[in-house]
Amino acid sequence: MTAVIAITKKGFTPYGGASSYWYSKAPEIIISGPYDTGKTITALNKINYLLSKYTGSRGLMIRKTYKSLINSAVVTFEEKVHQKRIGTPGYPLTKLGESKPEWYDYPNGSRLVLGGMDNPGKTLSSEYDFIYVNQAEELTADEWQALTRAASGRAGGAPFAQVMGDCNPDVPEHWILHREPLILFESRHEDNPDLFDQETGEQTEEGRGRLEALDNMTGVRLKRGRFGLWVGREGQVYEFDPAVHLIDRFDIPKDWRRYRAIDFGFTNPFVCQWWAEDPDGRLYRYREIYMSGRTVRVHSETIKREKGRFEASVSDHDAEDRATLHENGIKTINADKRISVGIEMVQERLKVQPDGLPRLFLLRDSLIEEDASLRDDETRRPNCTEQEFPGYVWPTTKAGRAADERPIKADDHGVDAMRYMVMYFDGQTQYPKPKAVKYA
Repeated sequence: MTAVIAITKKGFTPYGGASSYWYSKAPEIIISGPYDTGKTITALNKINYLLSKYTGSRGLMIRKTYKSLINSAVVTFEEKVHQKRIGTPGYPLTKLGESKPEWYDYPNGSRLVLGGMDNPGKTLSSEYDFIYVNQAEELTADEWQALTRAASGRAGGAPFAQVMGDCNPDVPEHWILHREPLILFESRHEDNPDLFDQETGEQTEEGRGRLEALDNMTGVRLKRGRFGLWVGREGQVYEFDPAVHLIDRFDIPKDWRRYRAIDFGFTNPFVCQWWAEDPDGRLYRYREIYMSGRTVRVHSETIKREKGRFEASVSDHDAEDRATLHENGIKTINADKRISVGIEMVQERLKVQPDGLPRLFLLRDSLIEEDASLRDDETRRPNCTEQEFPGYVWPTTKAGRAADERPIKADDHGVDAMRYMVMYFDGQTQYPKPKAVKYA
C-alpha cells in the first residue's frame, strides 16, 4: 500500500478524508475506510510530522499487541515514511533496539515510543502529547479510554494533545461508531493518487488492477474492505467474534494435552496449527504456521522446533506431502474431511455456553513467522486463521439464501485445519477420541 499523500516541494499533500484528518486538532480522531486508501500511511506521516515540528514532544505508537505493531505499522513507518534510512550514517532519526525496537529519537528532542496494549504498564505509565493507535478497531472502549488519559499534552512542547488512530470497518455496534468525543473521518479509494488522478478524477492504470483485486474478495471482507461498510457477520459460516474467541496469550500448562492440525499448500498457504486441550475439553490454538512458497520439507524443520509431546497430528490427505512429513519424523493421521458435519461441530464449539465461555479459542500472535508476501498483498489476503473468518461465507442466491451446503472456496486454509482438529475430537468414527470431552 502506498500513500494517499503525494510528496510535493512543500511537503505532504493529503486528499479527501485524509486531508480533514491531517489538519484536525480535535482530542480524539480516527480515519476509517476500505483497504488500500492509505489510512495507515496518513496517520504515520501525521505523527511523524507533529513530532518533527514540536520540539521535545513525546509520542506513542501502539496496537493491540506489541508483536503485531512491529510486524505492521513499524515496518511501514521505516520503509514508507523514512524510506529505510533510519540507522544509516548521518540520518537524524535514531532507534533503540533492532528486532524489538522501543522508541525513535528525533534530532529536536522528540521521542516516539512503541508499545502494545498487551503490556500497558510499560507505556501508559508515562504521559504523551500524541498517541497513534494502529488498527483501533482491535481495542476495547476501555483501552481507548486509557489512552486518552495518557495523552495529557504535558509531556513536551506541543500546543495540543491528540489520540489519533486508523481502523478498518467492523460491526455496526462497535464502540468507535458510538463514542461521542471521537471524530471519525472517512477515506476513499478516490482520494488515493495512486488509484485516481487527483486532477481529472480518472482511475489510473494501477488503480484498475488494484481495485479489481479487491473486487475478488468475498463476504464481509468484500463489504468492509472494498466498500468501507460497517456491516455485521451475515453470511459468515462461523459466528467468530474476536472479542470472545480471540484471547491474549498465556503460558499453556504443561499437563494440558497437545495436538497439531495440518492443511497442505504451496501457492496457497501451508497451515500447521498447534492446539491444547484444557481439563474441561476446551481447545486453544496457541501456535501456527501460515506460510506460502515453502516446501513441506522446509516446514517440517519448523514444526520440529516447536517442542512438546503431541497426542496426534491430524492432516490433509495428500499422500506425497504426508510421506514427506513422515520421513522427517512427523507422523500424521488422515483428517475426517466431511464438510457439513465438520462445520456444524465447529459452530457448536464457537457457541458461548452457560458458563459464559465458548469451547474454542485462538490466542493472539500465534504466528511463528509472518508471510511477507501475504502481508504486503494489495488485496489484504489473510495471513493467519483469525483473518479468514470474515471472508469464509456461504454462496447466496439473489434472495440471499444459501445456495448449497458448501462455503465459497477461498482463503479457507486455516479454518479447514481448525475443522480437522474439531472433527478429531467431536466427530471421528475411525479413531477413538483422545478422551471424553467434559463440558463445565
